[in-house]
Amino acid sequence: MTRSMSYVWHLRAKMAERGLFQTSELVPLLAERGIQLSREQVYRLVTQPPQRLSMDTLAALCDILDVTPNDLIEITAAANQVRKTASGRGTRRAPTARRTTIRRPDGT
Repeated sequence: MTRSMSYVWHLRAKMAERGLFQTSELVPLLAERGIQLSREQVYRLVTQPPQRLSMDTLAALCDILDVTPNDLIEITAAANQVRKTASGRGTRRAPTARRTTIRRPDGT
């Protein structure tokens, strides 16, 4: 059995709880804390779960919104069951493509 990790990014909801409804409102608040991000970068940060996030940016967001990292990031783990095959191996290979030869009943 393997575990699959994922997370849910709650930045937009936490912003709304604090009365911040436009992503551009975060730009000057981050700048006050030494984080220089463009409007486009902040928009992506709010609308998409980040793949990489600096600790400085995370700390600034937590300070601005008066939350903890656990409030912004909800980590979920799901157990993935590996399917057993007749050979006892844990994974199955995809069938390989084979060329076929079409023969007519008259042998041509």
